[in-house]
Amino acid sequence: MVRLWLWLWLCLQLPGFCANLRLSQTPDHILAQTNSSTDILCQTKKEHTGVYWYRWNQGRQQFEFLLFSNSLGKSTYGVNVSQEKFSVRGMSSQSYSLHIGRLHASDAGMYYCSISQSSELILGSGTRLGVADVLPLPSTSTLAPLTRRPSRCKPKSKAAGSKGACSPLVWVPLAAGALILLLSVVPTARHFYRLRRRLWRRIHRQ
Repeated sequence: MVRLWLWLWLCLQLPGFCANLRLSQTPDHILAQTNSSTDILCQTKKEHTGVYWYRWNQGRQQFEFLLFSNSLGKSTYGVNVSQEKFSVRGMSSQSYSLHIGRLHASDAGMYYCSISQSSELILGSGTRLGVADVLPLPSTSTLAPLTRRPSRCKPKSKAAGSKGACSPLVWVPLAAGALILLLSVVPTARHFYRLRRRLWRRIHRQ
């Protein structure tokens, strides 16, 4: 028993010490509401006589033995562990689920499942359980509407290739129209200039 507690302590202090794990424990983290219930799944790929469940109490800095469930489905509970709160459901010979009911703040901690074979301890990765009176709402980020700013013509940018105000399809016809208008004004100006000179010559001849 002392060797088992030593293995547990080493696995907690040195995560690499129990790196060759053959237990799959899910989920990694649970945040549950007060008075609700939750389940922790433990799966093993190795033959075993039963599954141990422990809880690491951060405040007391010690492991708490919860219960042991053998392959026949019989459970042995630790001291002062409520059988109504904790129960193990054997889903198969290699899959076990720890059910925790009527959750309170004192139930928070790190939960581990493990199997023991001779002098070897196989420990799960652990599940951190948090208990809160009110669960936080999922955060929804709202983006402020973007204000439109007047765009400037940038011939070398991508805006020049689009069909916007700076597109050649828009300003080329406008420039051509302005040029045609300018060319039509020149003959008219020359005509008025000639008429003015004729009128000036007539006045001086008289």
